[in-house]
Amino acid sequence: MSTEFPTKSEIKREWHLIDAQDLVLGKLAAKAAMILMGKTKPTYTTFMDTGDHVIVINAAKVKVTGRKEEDKMYRHFTGYPGGLVEKSLKRVRAEKPIRLVEDAIAGMLPKTKLGKQMYRKLNVYAGETHPHAAQQPVALKVT
Repeated sequence: MSTEFPTKSEIKREWHLIDAQDLVLGKLAAKAAMILMGKTKPTYTTFMDTGDHVIVINAAKVKVTGRKEEDKMYRHFTGYPGGLVEKSLKRVRAEKPIRLVEDAIAGMLPKTKLGKQMYRKLNVYAGETHPHAAQQPVALKVT
């Protein structure tokens, strides 16, 4: 008996809507990453992208626990000598709140070409409105 793998035409991609208001960042990111990878489907295969699309709204209102608001640092290097830029979570939330959710979810996806393909199905918005109403996303409850 051989294992059957889904072809590209057989993969049905759904759209899920997650409201991040008052959700803990890690729990939200874990659930979204599972959906993007396709681990919630019976057709999940490690070497194929069988996941669905995810829309996250109210990213600016996501919660973090403990002292992460002051202690957690986001770092990137500009490429110039002495170009390490560090920003606290509080400052990143004020400047670009979408980055909080995007970085958390991207960190839970595979670090390969397949992971980048999965990441492209993620849409994050700071407010309540999104332009994907035509796709009829299903509201998802994260507990």
